Amino acid sequence: MKNQAKHRLDITKDLCPLTFVKTRLLIEQLSIGKIAEITLQGEEPLKNVPESIKELGHKVLSLERETGQPPTGRHLLRIRKEKNKY
Repeated sequence: MKNQAKHRLDITKDLCPLTFVKTRLLIEQLSIGKIAEITLQGEEPLKNVPESIKELGHKVLSLERETGQPPTGRHLLRIRKEKNKY
């Protein structure tokens, strides 16, 4: 995959709201324009984490299910930090 992110986070073993807390901490460490990859799974994180990222004013580049995974199985979320909304 080209433009692979240098910043990665695995929140597959975490539950909400910890999934978002860890994601937000990662975003705060990024410079504007940097890309991060987040591995997540489960119905609630798959819905809430991307929505929260958008609400904070950052860009969701993609959300793709890993090969062979069920619909709520492991997914790779790619995001880009935009200017801070607040």
